[in-house]
Amino acid sequence: MPLHEPKWWYDKAPRWPARLLAPVGALYGRLTELRLRRARAYTPSIPVLCVGNFTAGGTGKTPMAIALAQIVRGLGREPVFLSRGYGGRLHGPDIVDLERHTHIDTGDEPLLLARVAPAVVARNRRQGAELIERTFGSKAVIVMDDGLQNPALKKDFSIAIVDGKRAFGNGLCIPAGPLRAPVAFQAGLVQAIAINGAHERGDAKSILAPIPEFFAGPIIKAHVAPDSDIAWLKNHRLIAFAGIANPERFFALVETHGGTITERHAFPDHHNFAESDAHRLIAAADAHGAILVTTEKDFVRLSGGGAAFRALAERTRTVPVDLVLEGNGYSELMQLVSAAILRHASTHQP
Repeated sequence: MPLHEPKWWYDKAPRWPARLLAPVGALYGRLTELRLRRARAYTPSIPVLCVGNFTAGGTGKTPMAIALAQIVRGLGREPVFLSRGYGGRLHGPDIVDLERHTHIDTGDEPLLLARVAPAVVARNRRQGAELIERTFGSKAVIVMDDGLQNPALKKDFSIAIVDGKRAFGNGLCIPAGPLRAPVAFQAGLVQAIAINGAHERGDAKSILAPIPEFFAGPIIKAHVAPDSDIAWLKNHRLIAFAGIANPERFFALVETHGGTITERHAFPDHHNFAESDAHRLIAAADAHGAILVTTEKDFVRLSGGGAAFRALAERTRTVPVDLVLEGNGYSELMQLVSAAILRHASTHQP
């Protein structure tokens, strides 16, 4: 099911719905914490790197997973993504086949990841890891996309991505707020934190104020930027649409790079487009003499449909993005990943 984020999750102070649901959220957070503490994790024979976040919804996990894969490859190892395949019908474990699978099978994110490196979808992460061990051998490194709250595997390195603008919202747990568990507990699960868009709200210290002082890992600043020439944005009227956790971030990116958005269409995260959506978007483009533009993640969800979806895909352009690590962020992350891989090798001698 698509995620519908209440806007009041991200108010600075909890509003009445949040206060009403706060006891339920506290219970949810406590149960999540107990589940993670009591779980017995499987230890794969190959290293496991994990990308996650402290809150529900998107913060830039997939671009960070791709950045980790590039680092792993630069260290002479073979990255293999492991994803739950949210929104797809496959339970797995299955290796993503770009020639055969669509988002209906795997969800959207695995299709993006599989363009970069092999990707496995598995609801049961242990079974997915075992498939990777059997198939890709000892030089493989598992890169878990959105696995921080999944205790099935022992991780050698974990990093959490924090949205620089929305941060931790009202500071409460689901359903009263966006947190998946109390911040103090979750901070103990990671060795590094990356702030995606730190400039949007202030300095890192204010953004991460709820993080306990005992956290000693590096704080990496990052931002999303186009990875190709998008000068064409300046020359056209645009109908922008996005079905991601924070569509406004995409719309702002388009406008920052000179795009003039005539209409915005925001859909829920992981939205499965209907024919009515396709007809409405095409009609808007025709009415304004505009070009349709969306994210890569949304574009892959236009595959595998009928004539209306093919027509929408033909009329739509995307804005590919990378996660840019600022300052010494890339070298810091490379050192952490390298150390994690070496540490795994030293403790898992054949």
